[in-house]
Amino acid sequence: MRMIRPEQLRHLRETYPAGTRVELIQMDDVQAPPAGTCGTVTGIDDTGSLMVRWDNGSGLNVIYGVDVVRKVVDAND
Repeated sequence: MRMIRPEQLRHLRETYPAGTRVELIQMDDVQAPPAGTCGTVTGIDDTGSLMVRWDNGSGLNVIYGVDVVRKVVDAND
C-alpha cells in the first residue's frame, strides 16, 4: 500500500468532498463494481481511500494509488 503525504491527503479532500460524483475506471478487486459504475463520495479516510456509495449498492472504497476513478462533472456546474 502506498503511503500518502499530508499535502496529498489535503488535496484529495479538496478535490473529492462528500457529495462528489465519480465514475469507476479500474478497481483491482473481484467484488468491484463494473467499470463505468458511478457513485457518490461519502468521505476520504486517513489513508487517502475514497469512501464511495456506488449506485449499484456496493460500498467498496477506492484505494489510493491502486484504483482509478474520474470525477463526474455536472454540465450545470
